[in-house]
Parts: sequence; structure tokens; C-alpha cells
Amino acid sequence: MKLFQLQAIASHLNNFNFISRARRIEDNTLELLFDKRHSYFFNMTRGQSFIYKAPSAKPVQTYNAPFDALLHSLVSASKLIRVTTPNEDRILRFELTPKSSYKEMKIFLQLEFTGKNTNAILIDENETVIEALRHVDAQSSFRVIRPGVELLNIPPLKQSQTTETLTDVEGYLEELYRQTQIRQLEKLRQEKLTLTLKKIDKLTQLLQALPNQEDLRLRSQEYQNYAHIILANLHQIKSYDTRISTLDFAGDPITIELPKNIKTNRMGDYFFNLSKRAKNKAKNIHIEEENLKSQKAFYENIAFAITHAKEPSEIELLVPKRGKSQRKKEKLKDGELFWIEDYKVYVGRNSNENQKLLGIAKANDLWMHIRDIPSSHVIIRTDKQNLPASVIEAAAKLCVDFSVQNPGEYEVDYTKRKFVKLQEGSGVLYNKYDTLRVRKEGIEIRE
Repeated sequence: MKLFQLQAIASHLNNFNFISRARRIEDNTLELLFDKRHSYFFNMTRGQSFIYKAPSAKPVQTYNAPFDALLHSLVSASKLIRVTTPNEDRILRFELTPKSSYKEMKIFLQLEFTGKNTNAILIDENETVIEALRHVDAQSSFRVIRPGVELLNIPPLKQSQTTETLTDVEGYLEELYRQTQIRQLEKLRQEKLTLTLKKIDKLTQLLQALPNQEDLRLRSQEYQNYAHIILANLHQIKSYDTRISTLDFAGDPITIELPKNIKTNRMGDYFFNLSKRAKNKAKNIHIEEENLKSQKAFYENIAFAITHAKEPSEIELLVPKRGKSQRKKEKLKDGELFWIEDYKVYVGRNSNENQKLLGIAKANDLWMHIRDIPSSHVIIRTDKQNLPASVIEAAAKLCVDFSVQNPGEYEVDYTKRKFVKLQEGSGVLYNKYDTLRVRKEGIEIRE
């Protein structure tokens, strides 16, 4: 950011009296809540730092680094003395009196918008580093940033003279937020849509590669015929033969390729087994086809929801980032696994997976389903805790987005798993339930 912008922002922030809350909401973004009502966000990404104003946002994950603990204990609920731009440089310096201190003391939160050296630093009255968002060692810079080390001044930067001014600070920071949201939304949309379309393409290929039911039946008969012919001519087959040429039962010449590493007296069984497998596959191929089609429809619904999402948070919910290491290791064989505010959320992609999820759900887990229409079953693993309303609402939105194609108002019923009784297929009976109304946005008719 430019110096004149930071100076105008510093002047504007001096209108506030307290920092009610200070926390990190993304890897490089801090939220400061002033006077309990006004949230300002400080994106401290190296080379791309900026400030914006927006409604308070939930952190994408819980941050527990020493910097975060001290940011909370020293800056949250602190009295704001003044905000300055020291040394006429691109720095915002908050002079604060922490509420948590047992005696009167001052600390400083210094936000440095200095290109590749961008940083957020907590400093005591003696200009000693308490903690920092990024540590810097002597090998990297003459200006060491580590707890217990005196913070040296940044070498003065020659600032070009400018006549630019910033009068409407609030409007400017709100517009920055709007533009940032637009860029982030489109970037996320393309990224997540690409991942989802790859899954759809893979399922399409699997569907196209499925063998024809009639072909499987013919193949089963062929293998059975081979087995009978081999058994009838077993006395002619030598252990080293790779094929047998003889007459079939209609008197026509036939050549059968013999399997390797199979004893002669077991070759008939080998072809009988192939016949049985082909027959069973022909019998159940429609089930495999239905499962693949339902999974494909599931991801098509995700793609549709991503295309029509209006907020980055909606897309992150639909196709979440891989989070903590334990999440990376955890996989779900039947269904999709999501995390909403650190709660596990399971979503069935078809009738079979809905049944499997009901089977693994615990008595106090929350189950949900769209009323009166076939839909994905959603299970929220509660671990006997009371779920926040925001988790239930987000899971209900997943249930609708993944289950239906057309926009409109839908009623999502939810209750504890112990109140759900499985009927034929994945049909259920349930009682003692609550209902949420969820609106699916989009065009009126989806082709």
C-alpha cells in the first residue's frame, strides 16, 4: 500500500477507542475489531499486502501459534492510544494498553507493509520483539526479528512526492474488499471447477468402458463351452501345450488358448470360474452403472453449485481445502467427507452410500435429508457435543446443493441418528425432527 493511503487510514483508525478482538482468520490475514462493531482486515501477504473493511468473518481454521496466543492476550480488549505511521514509512503502528496486564503497560502492534519484508510484530515498551507473524534470522537480514531481540528501524525509503489524498477511507476499504472478493471468487471458481470436472470426466470414462450386458452373457456361454470341450479332450492335452485345436460339439473346428501356470486337470475349473464371473457381472452390471451415474450426477451438482456461487466461502464449503495432516490421511470409502468448523460431515452420493452412512453413524450423530424427495443423506459426527447452528445450516446447504438440480426453496429435515429407522433400500422413517428451509440459487431451468 502507498504511504498516503496508510496515513489516511491511521488518521481514520484514531477515531476508535478500543480493539475489542484481534485474531488471525487466514494464514496471512489479521482481523481487528474496533469498539465491538467495526472489523478491519490486514492482509500481510509478502508483496501483496493491503487493508480492507468487511463484516466479521470466521477463521478458515484455528491458529494456535505463539503469535496468535499473544495477539489474543495482549491486543484483544486493549485500549487504543494512537495509530501512527512512524518514520514516514509504510508502517501502521498501534500503541496499546493491554487489558490483561496487572499494571499499566504499553505494547505496540506494528504492521509493516514493506514488500517482501511485510510482517506483523508485537513489541514492548523497550522496542524488544515480543513475537512476530514471521521470524527473520541474521542469515536472512541485518534486521533480526525474534522474541527477545531489539527491533531495529527499517532503513529510510525515499518516498516520491505525491499530491494524492484519500478522503473516504471507509468507502475505499470497502471497495477494496469488494474487488478482492470478486478476484478470489473467480480464482476459486476456476480452481475448484477444474478439480470437479476432472472427477466427472473420470466417471464418464468409467461409464463408457463398462461392458455390455449381452456381451457379458455371450462371454459367459463361451467360457462354459471352452470348459466342456477341454474336459472332453483332457486326455489329449500335454502339460506344455499352450493351445488346443479340436472340434466343438457342433463338429466345427475350434482353437482354445490355454491358461499359463494352470495344471491340466484344473483347466476346466479355470474356464468355469471365468464363465461364472462373467455371468455375475452381467447380472449386476446395471448396479455398477447406476452407482457411477449417481456419482456423476453428484459431481455435476457440485459443478453447478460452484458455477452459481456468489461468495468464496460457498465454494470452499463445496470443495474444501485439504486441512490438517490427520484430515489428509482420513478417507471415506462410501460417500464424501467434508469438514465444517472442525466437525466431520458425511454425504452419500447414491442410495447404496446413504445406507452405508446410516450404518456407520452413531446414535447421537445428526442425520439430515430433503423432505419428500430423494436426496443425499448427510451425517454430522457430533461426538455427543451440541452442534453450532452455523454447522447445521452449512450441512443443510450441502444436502440441497448435492441432491437437486433446480433452484428453489427446499425443506431439510434433521434429527439424531437414533430416531431414524431404515426401510427398504435407503428409505427411512423418522420422528422428533426439526426443519430448515434452504434456498438453492441459479437459473430457473437447468438443461
